[in-house]
Order: sequence, then C-alpha cells, then structure tokens
Amino acid sequence: MSKAKAGKVRASHILVEKHSKALEVIRKIQEGEDFGKAAGAYSSCPSKKRGGDLGYFGKGEMVAEFERAAFSLSVGAMTNEPVKTKFGYHVIKRTG
Repeated sequence: MSKAKAGKVRASHILVEKHSKALEVIRKIQEGEDFGKAAGAYSSCPSKKRGGDLGYFGKGEMVAEFERAAFSLSVGAMTNEPVKTKFGYHVIKRTG
C-alpha cells in the first residue's frame, strides 16, 4: 500500500431509506449475496454503479457516524447493524 493512503480507508456502502431494508440487505449479504451486486440492486446512492465503492477517504471527509463506522471496521469486514446518518441507513464494507 502506498504512503499516500496513510490515515485513509476505502469503503463501499449501500444506502437505503429504512432501517428494516438495511437489515434485510445485511442478512442477504451474510447469506452469500455479493456486496457489489447488492449495492447495484438496493442502494439509492450513485456509487451503486461502482458496486457501492466510495474510494479512499480520510477523517473529516464523511459524516461523523459513517466515518466512525468505516474506520472501526477491519479490511474486508461489514457492519452488522445499519449506520444511520442524515442521508438514511448505510451498510458499510471496508475494502482498504
């Protein structure tokens, strides 16, 4: 990993309006559905065209709740609970 990425994480997410929908999406992924395909199918964010990929970001670039969740995950891990922000409910997967 290059030094340019120090202090940054890479994450993908799926954004939905309802907590219940986010839980359903988490369950489907835990049962084997591909995260990227799920993002394309369920997310309301334009990032869904990239499988939910948001690229690399550092502290202060995302809303606080999202940032805390993304930075607390280990690479390859996904949130088991929806993360609520002013945009809706996120399912977050740290990819780098």
